[in-house]
Amino acid sequence: MSIETLNRTARPPRVRIARLFGYLLLIVISAASAYPLLWMLITSVRPRNTVFGGGFLPDEFTFDAYRQAWTDLNFPRHFMITLVITVITVLGVVALATLAGYAFAHLEFRGKQFIYVTLLSTIMLPVTAIVIPLFLELDALGLLGGQTGLVLVYIGTSVPFAMFLMRVFFETLPHELVQAARVDGAGEFAIFARVMLPLAAPGAATVVIFQFMNTWNEFLFAQTFLRTPEQLPLQPVLYAAVGQHSTDWPLLCASLTMSILPIIMVYMRMQRRFVAGMTLGAVKS
Repeated sequence: MSIETLNRTARPPRVRIARLFGYLLLIVISAASAYPLLWMLITSVRPRNTVFGGGFLPDEFTFDAYRQAWTDLNFPRHFMITLVITVITVLGVVALATLAGYAFAHLEFRGKQFIYVTLLSTIMLPVTAIVIPLFLELDALGLLGGQTGLVLVYIGTSVPFAMFLMRVFFETLPHELVQAARVDGAGEFAIFARVMLPLAAPGAATVVIFQFMNTWNEFLFAQTFLRTPEQLPLQPVLYAAVGQHSTDWPLLCASLTMSILPIIMVYMRMQRRFVAGMTLGAVKS
């Protein structure tokens, strides 16, 4: 009899019951979380007249909603607009957040704590409270109605939280590495780029995933600051597919299914670094 079998049989009944209850609870939560996604996938391939009148599984499957979303909603154009805006925003946020996180974690300068608290306090502001000031600011700068202004808003509103995450990650790294590199004559930027940044890669991956999801799914700023339908990213376009009195649910679900594929791909590609980053940031050495 193996040690694992002995340990399993030696557990008290209460422990086994608690573990079984935990598994059942996780199964229920997983099913509740997966049901909306499964409903969306099934609805996207069913005839329109059977969305609420038929069974959970349709008698026939059709991909007409995907073809309609591809053409009627001009999905490829808005998909590329969203992709470009998201990639530029993620690159800008990661670059600024890693630099600021390293500076606040390992550099000493006048007003460091005041600047950090000031930047961090902007996280507490609700998005709806800053829409009008940002609208007026973009209008004064001549950036209202353009994607450049939207990207700058995304970067400016996302850097404080990403900086906070990166500071936590950099603080978990040994400060002795920075001191040793300084003794060897390396400059601060060289220490950041060659020594600390590679070690903080899990933290940067965490920022990438969070920022990619937030930017890809953002709706309010895009709907408010862009004026022409041809410049809109996906989310406002998908929202326009919701009718006032009736909605083509297969069309909407097909569009949503195609729109979430990049998020799934990014997460699957970086999930190991994401988990490592969350674990690293949870415990400060």
